[in-house]
Amino acid sequence: MTHRPPVGLWRPDGPAPAADPAAAAAVLGTLRAAVAVVEVKGEPAVAAGGLTILGPVADHPGGLPLLAHAGPLRPQYLGSPAFLADHRLTYPYMTGAMANGIGSCDIVEAMGRAGMLGSFGAAGLSVERVTQAIDRLQANLGDRPFAVNLIHSPNEPAHEMAVADLLLRKQVRRVEASAYLDLTPAIVRYRLAGLRRNPDGSVHAANRVIAKVSRSEVATRFLSPAPDRLLKELLAAGQITAEQAELSKHVPMCDDLTAEADSGGHTDNRPAITLLPTLLAVRDRLQQQYGYPRPVRVGLAGGIATPASVSAAFALGASYVVTGSINQACRESGSSDPVRAMLAQADQADVTMAPAADMFEMGVKVQVLKRGTMFAMRAQKLYDLYRAYSGWEAIPAADRVQVEKTLFRRGFDEVWADTHAFFTRRDPTQLARADTDPRHKMALAFRWYLGLSSRWANAGEADRQLDYQVWCGPAMGAFNEWAKGSPLEQPANRTVTAVALNLLYGACVHTRRQTLRQQGVDLPDDWFPLRPMSEQELASLL
Repeated sequence: MTHRPPVGLWRPDGPAPAADPAAAAAVLGTLRAAVAVVEVKGEPAVAAGGLTILGPVADHPGGLPLLAHAGPLRPQYLGSPAFLADHRLTYPYMTGAMANGIGSCDIVEAMGRAGMLGSFGAAGLSVERVTQAIDRLQANLGDRPFAVNLIHSPNEPAHEMAVADLLLRKQVRRVEASAYLDLTPAIVRYRLAGLRRNPDGSVHAANRVIAKVSRSEVATRFLSPAPDRLLKELLAAGQITAEQAELSKHVPMCDDLTAEADSGGHTDNRPAITLLPTLLAVRDRLQQQYGYPRPVRVGLAGGIATPASVSAAFALGASYVVTGSINQACRESGSSDPVRAMLAQADQADVTMAPAADMFEMGVKVQVLKRGTMFAMRAQKLYDLYRAYSGWEAIPAADRVQVEKTLFRRGFDEVWADTHAFFTRRDPTQLARADTDPRHKMALAFRWYLGLSSRWANAGEADRQLDYQVWCGPAMGAFNEWAKGSPLEQPANRTVTAVALNLLYGACVHTRRQTLRQQGVDLPDDWFPLRPMSEQELASLL
């Protein structure tokens, strides 16, 4: 415990300063009140309220030497006020969209009711399923904000555009755009369809885009106006108007940019501590170049799982934080109880990279849980076969038998029949290509396994546990370590609101500690309440 000479004087107007660990923790954890660290008999103590006088002050009756001071700090103050105002939120916190409905309607509704933003995991779902989700969210949330995921689908551009069409028809005003390698007609059309000129001449973008990126070059595209080549394409197709094309030159392609660090699912495994400052610098450069009326806000995702990581994100300059892996382990997720139990046992090293179903042929990978499942190894086997052979019949017989017996658990022809039926509904152009390209046919069949592996996990199919594809980043292990010994250690007690409020409250306490430390006062660990609490306990503290 260290401290520097006094920086002023403090006079009480309430309870005496506390030095007992429990009493001190209660003072430091009361975020609504300012806190003063004072010297009592040569040792530090903490007190709420009172009169603080900074600078050289002579002794005053009843006054105590002031060692450090921190003002009120509530979760609302951590991020960007503009982010809260534009999205009509209470807290700068968002749950990201996990595909196949893992980012469920239940999660989105819970976030909306708690004053936070939830994104529905539309990726991998049919247009019909996404339609049902939007109808439910609009009915249950009313005018509360929510987002829907629009994912880059290079192998299924028609489906990506169909989802964009749906979002426009349903007047969904927020999308979380993820996994984009480049801008596509679908995301540009969505953004531009909501443009109009205000009476004062400024441009209003009704359709908000929150772009999740992990590369500077992709960030640059979202931080710039829509490219001319796509404007011409959309104009020629009659999907935007000439006025919208003209107005697009005055707005970036996104309102908010999420720096996606080492996350579950699609990720480049970027370190947050380098990625966020880099993307902030890219934002600043393009803001100076284009002079937008309002700068794009930059948030952080990937590794957000403890009060310290949330506090660090805001200290680095994040406007908001986005959680992912830890939400899949919550009761409201679209996953299953067996998966929640697996996630609750995960350590930070229990994750690995595996071929992605939606970008299989491109060699793109996703981060998944490896503990308790053999999916990553089996998926890599399929990718290696795809790379090595021109078609299913060209694969050595022993390998084909292994795939059919262990992975498919049925013959290739049966798998192809199911695959054919799926793409007949989803995207018939894939079948036309498969008719003339045996390798593409093989890839589609392999994607059958990759796609179903996530659904087996979501459904909790016990006989397929070794094939579960569970998107997960190292944040899960960090959360589990933090939650040990608390009610949140058990999956049955994990709700997205309890997790979010604990992280936000803890981040405020952690930030307050750093504020005092930066004034030369390092107080004991047990003076800071950073262990998870129930929502009822938090209600009186937030």
